[in-house]
Amino acid sequence: MTGSSPRTAYTTNNVGIPVESDEHSLTISPDGPILLQDHYLIEKMAQFNRERVPERVVHAKGAGAYGVFEVTNDVSQFTKAVVFQPGARTEMLARFSTVAGELGSPDTWRDPRGFALKFYTELGNYDMVGNNTPVFFVRDPQKFQDFIRSQKRHPATGLRSNDMQWDFWTLSPESAHMVTWLMGDRGIPKTYRNMNGYSSHTYMWVNGAGERFWVKYHFKTDQGIDFLPQADADALAGSDGDHHRRDLYEAIESGNAPSWSLKVQIMPFEDAAGYRFNPFDLTKVWPHGDYPLIDVGRMTLNQNPEDYFIHIEQAAFEPSNLIPGVGPSPDKMLLGRLFSYPDTHRYRIGPNYTQLPPNRARTTVRSYAKDGPMRYEPSAAARPYAPNSYGGPAADTERFGDPAGWAAAGEMVREAYKLHREDDDWGQAGTQVREVLDDAARDRLVSNVSGHLAQGVSRPVLDRALQYWRNIDKVIGDRIAKNMNGG
Repeated sequence: MTGSSPRTAYTTNNVGIPVESDEHSLTISPDGPILLQDHYLIEKMAQFNRERVPERVVHAKGAGAYGVFEVTNDVSQFTKAVVFQPGARTEMLARFSTVAGELGSPDTWRDPRGFALKFYTELGNYDMVGNNTPVFFVRDPQKFQDFIRSQKRHPATGLRSNDMQWDFWTLSPESAHMVTWLMGDRGIPKTYRNMNGYSSHTYMWVNGAGERFWVKYHFKTDQGIDFLPQADADALAGSDGDHHRRDLYEAIESGNAPSWSLKVQIMPFEDAAGYRFNPFDLTKVWPHGDYPLIDVGRMTLNQNPEDYFIHIEQAAFEPSNLIPGVGPSPDKMLLGRLFSYPDTHRYRIGPNYTQLPPNRARTTVRSYAKDGPMRYEPSAAARPYAPNSYGGPAADTERFGDPAGWAAAGEMVREAYKLHREDDDWGQAGTQVREVLDDAARDRLVSNVSGHLAQGVSRPVLDRALQYWRNIDKVIGDRIAKNMNGG
């Protein structure tokens, strides 16, 4: 009819059937009981009851965006991975996060920040799971679960417990290097845009000739490193708990796309055995004087997700996604994570999580995987077994059989890494305090540690914590002790 309003799109149920009302349940008379046959009401209630997947056990609170990675320097002499070849341009997804807090926790608590990347390459998805620090608290996956539980809530009170944190740290001296990072300025970045990202782990690169190298990744923020003082972070935790998530979204939405420059450290394969530090120990760095940074390319995040839950909450990053030209190393924590991450995704978002939009490969998938809950893409393998004579795919060992491994021999044992000549738990942390931090940063470190220890840490644990810091650096330890003992 001329002059009438255009019809709006009608509501449907989840399979596209038009519904009769968005507001009123089906009842016997306006005041009568609701009928079980109101299938739309039942669908809405049942969907609502299930609309939250379990939050991540760690890295629950985060933010992310899509973007592109572009290679700007030739590193093909070290790896044949397609994502790192000269001129390569690869679409990608990034997710940044806190570690210990829950989904609703403030962004500005003192905590490491996750730095997870997914590259959609022509040879499948390549994932990198790192942090905004180049080291971690423990070096053996046997201790990872215990570490995380010490950072979570006390089982009796339901409250975060500094006492549990320091109890674990002081009984685990290998944590000293990471705790020094955490209690310093990097422990609370100003925004996600103002922090670096690191693979932390050591990986293997393999070039076209089959030569092997060890590699560490460093994503350097092009916005500049910046941090929040503890008082500012505490104020933001109360006034804007989503400060970091909001900042990333609004920066991209306004056209201010953040970027990071990727640099790598390359160690010749044969150097590892005799290097002064164990190069696979996740609590150690490789000093840049030994292995300088080499430019690779730039990551730019320029597209916000159209739906946060679909693209960020359901994003699944796993270090086991390694494309040809990249392999693992003898890093025990990395080897444990190769299993842990995909197993977590199967529990949290289902066995077919790789078919969800953020996790779906941008290339043809020819897998023999089949069935399971929520599967919607059939296997392209003709028959669900290999080998078969009906046109199923076959592994191409000649093209993709990288020599991405290392020799190993000996008895089965449960022991720590063999120490290299300069390995210890305190040395690199002490070097950071004395040679990397300036006077103002050391003052903030003392203040941050003292403030943290003053919140509910029991006397036996406090005494161990003071000795812990004296082991890192006696001057810093004595300053913290003076603060804790009232001067």
